[in-house]
Amino acid sequence: MPNNTILVVDDEKNIVQLAKMYLTAEGYSVEAAFNGVDALEKARTGKPDLVVLDLMMPEMDGWEVCRRLRQESDVPIIILTARDDDVDKIIGLELGADDYMTKPFNPRELVARVKAVLRRYNASERPTRRLTVGDIQIDQDRREVTVAGKQVTLRAKEFDLLAAFAKQVGVVLDRERLLNVVWGYEYVGDSRTIDVHITWLRDKISGSKNVRIQTIWGVGYKLVTFDQEPGSVPQP
Repeated sequence: MPNNTILVVDDEKNIVQLAKMYLTAEGYSVEAAFNGVDALEKARTGKPDLVVLDLMMPEMDGWEVCRRLRQESDVPIIILTARDDDVDKIIGLELGADDYMTKPFNPRELVARVKAVLRRYNASERPTRRLTVGDIQIDQDRREVTVAGKQVTLRAKEFDLLAAFAKQVGVVLDRERLLNVVWGYEYVGDSRTIDVHITWLRDKISGSKNVRIQTIWGVGYKLVTFDQEPGSVPQP
């Protein structure tokens, strides 16, 4: 019998109860959330083994929950959508969901899909959640950063910016792309907030001997590494 914990997220309580009944009968432990904000909190604190996630919810929709979870975790996600709309499914999969189901659904099929996704997930090695660039190490699970062997404290957005750069070392990321990745597609504030956060982040990682954030004037920024030789440090 499995002992995995499944987080079921849906604002329709009867759907949550139905899913819980069938999953519990198969030996799973089930946690419930009825809106996106609560779902994100429970996913972060409870560390479930899989999330069943409805798209249309109050406070925060499933797309945004999925996007945020994918920035922090590789937990498997099965999306539920009330519409038989390929666009919903494509967006969900592009955001990092592992599978999807259209409502109304057969609860036995949900159980079968949960088992299948967990089998695939457990059969493969989990992707590394630790990024290393030069003398900077980024632990994405603990959200901890060390620079030249010393731990530094970053604000949430500073950490997300550094992780975005570290995943594409040497690639120029423009402000719009950084806003999409770090702040989300619905962000409507001033794009210059990127410049402010970059300034703060540069200060936090200034102890690095071989990593800098370089400005590409008129375009954006990129993370670069360099040899520890005189004159080899790139200008910001």
